[in-house]
Amino acid sequence: MIQPILNVQGIVQPNSSKTHISYRFHLAKPGGKLLIDFAYEPKNLEDREQAKTMIFTSINTYTEPNQRERIQAKWESFLPLKNLITVSVDDPKGHRGAGHRHDPEQLLFISELETSPGFVSGKIVEGMWHVTLSLHAIVTESCRYTLHIHQEEE
Repeated sequence: MIQPILNVQGIVQPNSSKTHISYRFHLAKPGGKLLIDFAYEPKNLEDREQAKTMIFTSINTYTEPNQRERIQAKWESFLPLKNLITVSVDDPKGHRGAGHRHDPEQLLFISELETSPGFVSGKIVEGMWHVTLSLHAIVTESCRYTLHIHQEEE
């Protein structure tokens, strides 16, 4: 039997880049498998002129003046600009891992014997858990996400 634990959705903008959104949820029963279904869209910034402006701004901010012209000449090599949101999980006792994937649709799981890559297997304990969304880069005007967490009972 699969028990829904948390169902949320949200919209973030570029000013949310380099921030985190945390959700807490309580597992009333230990055991089973924790299923995390996470998705966001859009993945890519399609507006080429907007992307060019962002790339030039970054080049001017993060490169030495004597290197800028050479790098600006290759600005198209940075395309497409992409949104990036990753997922990490903590149980009541500590960190259970992070899924730093570029895939905008992810189905992750944690159980006592096996997990998705990047996470640590171990007992699914009752208590307060945390899921953190790390917004590494939001380059589109808005980016929608959904997060569904379920517990599959043994």
